[in-house]
Amino acid sequence: MSPSASSEETVRKPTGKDFDRIFAQLNDLYPSLFNLYTHLHANPELSGQEVETARCIAGQLRTAGLQVSEKVGGHGIVAVFKNGEGPTVLLRADLDALPIEERTGLPYASTSRGRLAGKGEVGLMHACGHDIHMTVLVGAARILMENKDLWQGTLVLVGQPLEEVGAGARAMIEDGLFTRFPRPDYALALHVTPSLPAGSVGLREGLFWAGCASLDIVIRGIGGHGSRPHETKDPIVMAAETILLLQTIVSREICPLEPAVLSVGSIHGGTKGNIIPEEVLLQVNYRYFSDEIARHLRSAIERTARGVAIAAGLPDELMPILVDQYSGPPINNDPELAQRMFAAFRGVLGNQQVIRTERYTFSDDFSQFGTSGSGIPLCYFLLGTAENLTTAGETAAETSPPGIHNPAYAPLPEPSIKTGVKAMAAAILEILPRYA
Repeated sequence: MSPSASSEETVRKPTGKDFDRIFAQLNDLYPSLFNLYTHLHANPELSGQEVETARCIAGQLRTAGLQVSEKVGGHGIVAVFKNGEGPTVLLRADLDALPIEERTGLPYASTSRGRLAGKGEVGLMHACGHDIHMTVLVGAARILMENKDLWQGTLVLVGQPLEEVGAGARAMIEDGLFTRFPRPDYALALHVTPSLPAGSVGLREGLFWAGCASLDIVIRGIGGHGSRPHETKDPIVMAAETILLLQTIVSREICPLEPAVLSVGSIHGGTKGNIIPEEVLLQVNYRYFSDEIARHLRSAIERTARGVAIAAGLPDELMPILVDQYSGPPINNDPELAQRMFAAFRGVLGNQQVIRTERYTFSDDFSQFGTSGSGIPLCYFLLGTAENLTTAGETAAETSPPGIHNPAYAPLPEPSIKTGVKAMAAAILEILPRYA
């Protein structure tokens, strides 16, 4: 019952005719959504540089009839529409792309290039599917605004920057997302996945996606000539030893029944083959589902790096420097809200297209919207994008499509976009019903 509803008011559930109308509208809308998607796909922008992307999505949401605020927490956008009394629901899509050069061969493939701090010029790509996420957000907004007679309450649509570096959600919250705008009673988001067939969605109750942390390790040494290594303390060798030992932390220190991942994704050091450098930079990322495991991983990383340096005979003033870059908790779907979403999605997509999945070691700072004492129930779900994939368990290497963060990742736009819009619209109609 809505906050202002009397005991005599009853929920007016959408009928089959209502959904027929929505699906017909979506079919008419799809060509413009596809055009939006291909534009976003061809024009990606890096984290913190989402200027034109934010401007595009802000314009789309204004055209749909929402009141839009820009530059919230950087290039974030917040669009609000109040449609009578009722709860407030936040829908989020992320704006940023990745420093990956696209190799899909698509006619709308990105040829954009940008500058990444410390790396120079790089190719850019929406290899994580944020272009699909934004398109679905716009599509859901337009459908919901055309069917205001079917729901009541407040929509808060968020275009979030800086997701790929784990900083955007926190930045928007610190810039007043929950104080300058209506505070949500629920928050929803989706993410594409090539592990599910296009036309389907997946979710689960409780812990769903992992918490994530990244840090830089500066391995220091004493440089010199490559022909006289005995006069040096070689940080290249120490970095290699450190990387190998880091890979034993999960396999030898974490219970095999507890999910955890530790990866070294970047190593930089040296300028020439006959020069032993002064330092090497390692960039480390780790994933976890509990605070205890997060603390253990962080402590073990530092212990390992220092241990290698001590074994090499380095003095205290040349011990490794560890710099924490970002961290975020796991995504924990509210059980009651997730159950409501299962029912809503099955109602519009069919039972076979709504899949209860296992946990994933991916991460997303959408989790921040439900932490920091906010108490906001979250539900995060997956949108299948794989062509010719018929079951969730079809994961053999010869049949699996390229995954996200892969330069060949090419989501199937239709029916993926339509499915995402249907799911988001169904979620709102479930949480914000009209009262008679």
